[in-house]
Amino acid sequence: MTLQDVMELAKQLSPTDKKRLIEQLMFDMKLESQPVKQPRQSLWGICRDLGQAPSAEDIDSMRQEAWDNFPRENI
Repeated sequence: MTLQDVMELAKQLSPTDKKRLIEQLMFDMKLESQPVKQPRQSLWGICRDLGQAPSAEDIDSMRQEAWDNFPRENI
C-alpha cells in the first residue's frame, strides 16, 4: 500500500474519524521518536575492583576495637 492509497482512504473518513486518525498517528510518532533506553548495568559485581570483602571475624574485631574506649570518662 502506498502513501497515495492511504491518502485516498483517509479522504473517505468523516471529520471525526480523521481527527482520531491524526491523534493516533501523532501518538505513534511520539513513541517512535523517543530514544531507546539502554539497559541498566547489573549491580552484581559492581564492587569487584575493591578486592575481597572483609570476613565476619574481621568486622567483629574492628567493631570491638572501635567500642573499646566508649564511653570515655573524660567527656
